[in-house]
Amino acid sequence: MAVSPARAATDSAIAHHDVLSDDGTRLRAWTNDPDGVIDGPTVLLCNGLGTSPYAWPALLRPGCDVRVISWNHRGTGGSDRPADPDRVGVEEHVEDALSVLDHFGVDRAVLMGWSIGVNTMFELAVRHPERALALFAVAGVPGDTFSTMLRPLRLPRLAARALTLGLSRGLSLVGGALTPITSRLPVGPRAIELLTHSGLMFPLPDPELAALAISEFLTTPVDWYAHLALRSSHHPRVSLGGITLPTVFVAGTFDLMAGARDMACAAARIEGAVYVELRGSHFLQMEQPDRVHALLLDLVARVA
Repeated sequence: MAVSPARAATDSAIAHHDVLSDDGTRLRAWTNDPDGVIDGPTVLLCNGLGTSPYAWPALLRPGCDVRVISWNHRGTGGSDRPADPDRVGVEEHVEDALSVLDHFGVDRAVLMGWSIGVNTMFELAVRHPERALALFAVAGVPGDTFSTMLRPLRLPRLAARALTLGLSRGLSLVGGALTPITSRLPVGPRAIELLTHSGLMFPLPDPELAALAISEFLTTPVDWYAHLALRSSHHPRVSLGGITLPTVFVAGTFDLMAGARDMACAAARIEGAVYVELRGSHFLQMEQPDRVHALLLDLVARVA
């Protein structure tokens, strides 16, 4: 199958590494610095559940000025499923994050999270503060994520949690039948246009790269993704009282997956935290890559 020019150019900016986590699970890790030439503090990206580097356009450009290391979640993007299928919660994501840091020889990093990755980032910062320089949270909350979903619809927290958990449980049961369909869905300009007018996602400056991100996301079996989501739903709210690191929250006003108001409340619980709200959805780093990247560079400069 021919590789598109956009994918070829993007993949040339990524180097993959095989990393063993503590329980022996092989992870597919990656960096945007294949030649080892980017100076400055390393950013550890705790990515959205089941997502890929393609969801971060600004990190894949030449001269992005930030060295990023990350990994694909267990059972997604070339990472193996663990021997125990239940070892896929936030606690295990933290173990994997530490393994990735050790593999790349990084003692301390700026931690960046998106979506469920924000849970991982904060859990890592609380359990291992010696490994973190600063925290950058995009469209995610520090725990109890499912209770913050659907906030623009003004549903009560309990109703939102019940509805989203019910949907995840349903997908875990019927996902095996859906996967042959979702894995073959054509994702092109027309599909991206429909998505960006659906309310789930806003217009994007790079729809071709967004198509790559969604196509890669759809390679994960639906039932396995639902299983990952359900395990992540057990992660409670993280206590933020002891966090003294420079922290930035970037929220989307119309985010259906992580309520902006909940992110603002979390920011208020950390002394000196910066809260920025952008007019966008859950996919802020795809919709406004330059703005999000500039905020990241500002934070990195503070701790350089």
